[in-house]
Amino acid sequence: MSSWLVPASGSIEREELERAYGALLAGDDAASGLERVRPVVRESWARSVDRRVRAEGLPELELSGDALEAYRAGHPLSATLSLIRTLLLPGASDDAGVVVAVGDAAGRLLWIEGDRTLRTRVSDMGFVEGANWSEERVGTAAPGTALALGRSVQVRGAEHFNRHVLPWSCTAAPVRDPETGRLLGVIDVTGGNEAASAPAQMLVDATARAVEGELLVARLREGPAGRRTGARVPSTLCATLSVLGRDRALLTVPSGGAEHSIELGLRHAEIVLMLATHRQGLTAERLAELVYGDPAAVATLRPEMVRLRRLLAASAPDLVPESRPYRISAVETDAQQILALLDRGAHRVALAAFRGDALPDSVAPGVEELRERVRASLRETLLGEAGADVLLTYLDTDVGADDADAMRQVLRMLPPRSPRRAGLVARLENLDRDA
Repeated sequence: MSSWLVPASGSIEREELERAYGALLAGDDAASGLERVRPVVRESWARSVDRRVRAEGLPELELSGDALEAYRAGHPLSATLSLIRTLLLPGASDDAGVVVAVGDAAGRLLWIEGDRTLRTRVSDMGFVEGANWSEERVGTAAPGTALALGRSVQVRGAEHFNRHVLPWSCTAAPVRDPETGRLLGVIDVTGGNEAASAPAQMLVDATARAVEGELLVARLREGPAGRRTGARVPSTLCATLSVLGRDRALLTVPSGGAEHSIELGLRHAEIVLMLATHRQGLTAERLAELVYGDPAAVATLRPEMVRLRRLLAASAPDLVPESRPYRISAVETDAQQILALLDRGAHRVALAAFRGDALPDSVAPGVEELRERVRASLRETLLGEAGADVLLTYLDTDVGADDADAMRQVLRMLPPRSPRRAGLVARLENLDRDA
């Protein structure tokens, strides 16, 4: 197993870690047990001691108020927050069970989101926006150590250098400029033991790569001038329409440094989804065909558009659709994000972000077409590129539960004595009987 991953079992016990830590602080490098500490942790401890990091200290709050807001607004990772939320905090983030932090290259935490209760608890140890969590300030911890090493790191419980952090586990991965390779910042997930598991490491690492891809795509859209200056598309101004696994879509609209959400009824959700996925605009007849299945249903569409415009004018005036053709700007959808991730080869991240079919209750032809496109793209990519572990995760989803081809492919990949084989064989036999 890689030394960068925390072993699931057979790892050094907490008491041994604490004895080894005490020996290190006492200057007894030859003390029994220190050699059993993971090298990535032991070496980080040594750096922390050399830098005279305080084991009981709290990190310095280096940015706050207007200075923090101004710095965040100009930071390149601000353009990717929506993507990070989609991948690491799907669904209701307030009870997500983990806290997600995004920091800059100096280790200063710029955004902290996730479980409301955990956010309150981690703030007691200074894990707050504006605080510096570099290795030089707090010692061994995933965000700072990942930046120090330039690669993803996991730190669990007593492996932390700072005593305030002992109850927590974390995984962090650095983010680099996709063209220059310069460190831009770090993405961290903090919580219980599950926050330092192997799946957590893979997901955080893949999210960092997806963010780098998003930055590159944004720069390419800007053209040569954008690539020369490092300019970025202001995607923080982009609203997000969440439709996967939802009967009523959620439109999340940025507003200054915050955001607010609007729940859309099914018909309005269908209209906004079609406009968001047809950026070039749609004639009234074509939109009526996509939503109602009849290009002649324009008389039915128009009053619905009036109601939608009235709703958006009151809560999101920048998103009021234009006419002739109907068009809406600055709206991304979680369905499109899945397709973009698959195009970049991030199939593991795409599967983690897939929360179900788009507007499952909708019978609008355009929605059904998009729904099938996302399903088919996900399935084809997984069957063509994914390993057995990812395919097993796919088979546990609603859309993959009855995929016999995927089951047969996993059986070909699994070793002969794998305990997973019997369950898959039984599922295949049940499918054959029901066919």
